[in-house]
Amino acid sequence: MTTKTKPRTTKKAQLIRMLSARAGADIATISGKLAWQTHTTRAAITGLRKAGYEITVEKTDGGKPTRYRIIAEPPAAEGDAQSAAAPEETVDAG
Repeated sequence: MTTKTKPRTTKKAQLIRMLSARAGADIATISGKLAWQTHTTRAAITGLRKAGYEITVEKTDGGKPTRYRIIAEPPAAEGDAQSAAAPEETVDAG
């Protein structure tokens, strides 16, 4: 009998998915879903910004929580395929 294991989704992937939703997500919702404290959630959003994600902040006056939403993902780096390849060996002709 084989058991199927559910593929694990990283918290970063879950965060990106939540922020990619049309309505975005607020800090409390993200923190609750990912079991993070609020300062950890804010730090993770800052990390996404530093990684090249464009994140918009939507503040409301009506007492609703501030929502965060990804509006643009970082462009794929052209050198990624090369960096994944094995390094070239140097042959000493000496």
